[in-house]
Amino acid sequence: MSPIQFYKCLADDTRLRCLLLIEQEGELCVCELMAAIDDIQPKISRHLAQLRKCDLLVDRRQGQWVYYRINSSLPIWAKSVLSTTLANNRSFIINDIERLQQMNNRPDQPKACC
Repeated sequence: MSPIQFYKCLADDTRLRCLLLIEQEGELCVCELMAAIDDIQPKISRHLAQLRKCDLLVDRRQGQWVYYRINSSLPIWAKSVLSTTLANNRSFIINDIERLQQMNNRPDQPKACC
C-alpha cells in the first residue's frame, strides 16, 4: 500500500470515522456503523466497500451479519497512523461512540476465530 492511496482513503470524513470506530471496537457491522454515524445504509456500505478496496478493512460473514475489522496485514506504519489518530483525537468520534453505546439490539459479536 502506498502512502498516497492510504491517505486518500482517510481523506473522507465518513471513511475516517468508520475506521476509527472499528479501530476502537475491534469489529463492527454495517448496522452498528449506521447507528454510530447516524447515516443511511447505502452510504455506509459504499464507504466500507471503498475501505475494503483500499485493503484497509477485511470482512467476515456470520449469519445475516457482515463484520468489518482493520486489515491485520496493513504495514506497521499504517497501523501506527490509525492507532495514534484514535488515541489523540477521540473527541472527533465521541458523539459516534455515544450513539453506538445507546444502540438497541446490537448484534451478538463472537470474536473472529482467525
